[in-house]
Amino acid sequence: MEGSSYGGRESTSTLMVHDDYSTSEGLQLFTSIPTLNNAASYLAQTTTYFTSCFVGSAGDVELDEAQELITLSPTQEYRSSGDDSTSSSTIEEMGASSSQGRNEPLVSSRILQNGSSVFKGYHGICLIERARKTVRGSADDIGWLQRAIDMPPVEDGTRRFREIQESIRNNEHKLPNSVVYLLVPGLFSNHGPLYFVSTKTYFSKMGLTCHIAKIHSEASVEKNAREIKQYIEEIFWGSRKRVLLLGHSKGGVDAAAALSLYWSELKDKVAGLALAQSPYGGSPIASDILREGQLGDYVSLRKITETLICKILKGDLQALEDLTYERRREFLRKNPLPQELPLVSFHTEAGIKPGVLATFSPVAHAELPIIMPLADGQPTKLPVVMPLGAAMAACAQLLQVRYGEKSDGLVTRRDAEVPGSVVVRPDEKLDHAWMVYSSSKNEPVETDASKVCEALLTLLVEVAHKRTHDLTNKDE
Repeated sequence: MEGSSYGGRESTSTLMVHDDYSTSEGLQLFTSIPTLNNAASYLAQTTTYFTSCFVGSAGDVELDEAQELITLSPTQEYRSSGDDSTSSSTIEEMGASSSQGRNEPLVSSRILQNGSSVFKGYHGICLIERARKTVRGSADDIGWLQRAIDMPPVEDGTRRFREIQESIRNNEHKLPNSVVYLLVPGLFSNHGPLYFVSTKTYFSKMGLTCHIAKIHSEASVEKNAREIKQYIEEIFWGSRKRVLLLGHSKGGVDAAAALSLYWSELKDKVAGLALAQSPYGGSPIASDILREGQLGDYVSLRKITETLICKILKGDLQALEDLTYERRREFLRKNPLPQELPLVSFHTEAGIKPGVLATFSPVAHAELPIIMPLADGQPTKLPVVMPLGAAMAACAQLLQVRYGEKSDGLVTRRDAEVPGSVVVRPDEKLDHAWMVYSSSKNEPVETDASKVCEALLTLLVEVAHKRTHDLTNKDE
């Protein structure tokens, strides 16, 4: 795909680039804090060591007759020959021989010739395969969309996106008011009252009609897809204007699902879709928590996550399950996006410098009692802040150390590229929470979330016009 040509290859003594968004071990993280850097290096070396012990799957082990040991009765003579009937004895044969009334045991013991591996027998193979699966994690799944031969290519729209940002800096705003803008929030947005609020306010000040989809953020993808379909239809029939969607994180996945499942009913009502930091191909975080044999099995992370989503947030665990690689593969195989739909995808990389640890993001407002009113008689509001930047930096560090993948903290860059879309790949260090919880009011246009959303949707409008023009010429 064209996405693989982005960027370039770095060449330093401590960082080797495998591809556009993945790096090898030796990565220096938190260079200003030697303790954290040493811990990260140790984890990377340990992971590499264990991986080397489990090269190849158990199913790929080939045995010759010298490795297949058969225990016979004392009255029988052990013979090593090239006869397949002898050298291919298996566990199933043990059961068969037992049913024939033979008292002597028939044992198949397989020795894996794999470095320091000394495990023998069927249970040893299962143990090795489980350990290998745990160590590998999602390494074989990340970026699967880019390796799929049946997916349409992407187009790099970063340069045009930069030009639009420059126009916005010069107060040249080109978003039309002939459409309605619908912002679709992601996971846990119901518990963050300020999610997308600044962007909606910014659009409203420009005289544009903008809505935030009030969906149950912890619901399954298909459930939210039905709700988004209803939102689009209500907006269209109420305004007689087509809808331009921008989905963030899981909101982009939900919006894409709505258009995939109900395109025949929505194709005349939707002008395009932009996906920002969306795990369209899946999420290694979700997969590692929920997949069998992963870290969630060993540290009770799956049980903790289930309690958080189902018991505390009153949501559905399927919301997270739908973001695993297995579920995304299955869904996209059955429900691909329509080729005529204008698409823009956007992904970033989180910063992991020590300064990020001191970053706090406002997620809500707390009102003080009326005994402390402001001059206009309104109650005093204090921002409720959370160290989202530090949390995203920690997750981004984990994904780099374990998988060598660049990410915004939750979504890898390769998994956020939607096949058939115009892709925007900024160089700024922007984490997953930045898009909806801005940490500063005086940010430059490159990192102002509201202006970035404006630039993305402006680019989407251009893509839609070009798509319409190309289809018209094709019909003629």
